[in-house]
Amino acid sequence: MNKKLTELQSTAISGNDITSSCLYVSALTILYAGQWAWLSLCIVALVLFLFRRIYGEVVGALPLNGGAYNVLLNTATKRTASLAATLTILSYMATAVISASEAMHYMSSIFKELPVLIATVVVLVLFCILTISGIGESANVAVFIFLFHLFSLVVLIFASGIFISQHGFSLLEINWNIPLQSSSIWKALFFGFSAAMLGISGFESSANFVEEQQPHVFPKTLRNMWIVVSIVNPLLAFLLICILPMATVGDHKESLLAYLGHVTGGRWLSILISVDAVLVLCGAVLTSFVGVSGLMNRITLDRILPNFLLKQNKKGASYRIVILFLILCLSVLMVTEGHLGSLAGVYTFSFLSVMGLFAVGNLLLKIKRRKLPRPEKATVVSVLVAILFVGAAFYGNILLNKASFYTFLKYLLPTLCFIYIMLNRIEVIDVLIKLIEFLYSPLRKFVIVVNRYLFKAKRRLHSQEFVFFTKKDNVAILNKVMQYVQANESTKKLKIVNVIKDGEDNELLKKDLEVLDRAYPEIDIEFIEIEGVFGPDLIEELSIKWHIPKNFMFIASPSDRFSYRVAELGGVRLIM
Repeated sequence: MNKKLTELQSTAISGNDITSSCLYVSALTILYAGQWAWLSLCIVALVLFLFRRIYGEVVGALPLNGGAYNVLLNTATKRTASLAATLTILSYMATAVISASEAMHYMSSIFKELPVLIATVVVLVLFCILTISGIGESANVAVFIFLFHLFSLVVLIFASGIFISQHGFSLLEINWNIPLQSSSIWKALFFGFSAAMLGISGFESSANFVEEQQPHVFPKTLRNMWIVVSIVNPLLAFLLICILPMATVGDHKESLLAYLGHVTGGRWLSILISVDAVLVLCGAVLTSFVGVSGLMNRITLDRILPNFLLKQNKKGASYRIVILFLILCLSVLMVTEGHLGSLAGVYTFSFLSVMGLFAVGNLLLKIKRRKLPRPEKATVVSVLVAILFVGAAFYGNILLNKASFYTFLKYLLPTLCFIYIMLNRIEVIDVLIKLIEFLYSPLRKFVIVVNRYLFKAKRRLHSQEFVFFTKKDNVAILNKVMQYVQANESTKKLKIVNVIKDGEDNELLKKDLEVLDRAYPEIDIEFIEIEGVFGPDLIEELSIKWHIPKNFMFIASPSDRFSYRVAELGGVRLIM
């Protein structure tokens, strides 16, 4: 069994992504909010505080990899969940490429002759190899990067404090009286907040590899990330306003903290911050690979992606998924030729959409899974406020850069088309069969071979069996189960399993199933009675005996009196 990640390791993997934001978010926020940038970043910290509870409730109730995809899969339809998965993958892809490229741009400020494009490819390949080597090894690298990043920030803040103590607050007075670019302070705060929301990208990463974490670690990672971001980002923005003339921020926006280090501590501090930037941005690349591995593994298990991606190496890593993600990242890098400004739109809008969908999933969890036990709860008001803030940031970013929004749509729509085809493979195969039969005469030999392959693929998809564990003779619930399977899965076989105690009678349930069998003739229903106790051991036994993965087994939402946590059932899906 693979060793589970500790609090420090889990925090480091996610924290490298979210804390790397301080390298650019302060500059962006000052450009839009001016001297009120620190307040915009404080508002972002408040939003993040709301999302701590939102994420904590959802993952506490459904502690499975997949983040927004997982909650929507268990509360909505598979198609809705697939949208969340698509947006998350796009976000990770953009994060990996942008972070690797920016890291090498920082590196080029130290080594002037560095070929940035080639170096970016090397970084992506390196972290692909590291992820394939196992999450434990990846986590140790992440911890080193995270601790070095925190050390560098503390040194920079300390040096800035000494600089202010020696030079006073005269520059703060000048900067404070500079007229705002926006017509009002409210506009400045709104656009500053919209830009500053980039500072929380990565907060969702921990939910995508929660199964690899030790028990009770997940909420601690959320707390730790919130503390760091809430202190560091507003503080750095305030220090920048105290130390640097506002007019110089735009000139140094790509490496503003390195410039701050040069002003407050000299060249050595500037180099330290540049090295830190390289490392932590590379850490964000690692976060992308680890997070996307957990997510893509989950959606592949649910047959949204081809099953051949699931093959694992001796370290337990799904190396084909990691390699596929690397290919996607490299293709984007090559297409853009290293000019990644357009991907910033994909980055911004995709992760904001994911956070919004996660909050919607929280509301659905409250409505549809009320009895499901959870360690903490977010109030409905706080969830609605969080959705409002995310929606405002999304709209604000459209106003700031419409071209980036259109770029986001260009990446999103083809990806959604691919996912749609995967979800509707049976219908696609049927269309292809009819088309090939139409071409039968002129291409007879080719048609016979292709048709044989398509029919074989169709039979394989139909033959996958699913299991629903029922505990009572409620025809309404069983009818909803049939509707769910019909709408979300391509199977034609369903086992209805009832775990009974000695002496119990199932006559009513059998009569209900006879009715359903006639109502759904296209689905082969098999009723099985098992004497025993329902729980993880029985699920494991049946999964091995029937060769049916646990994520193809369904149950109705359990109450708070249920003997087991959902995570203990090994990925069994809640569909009622």
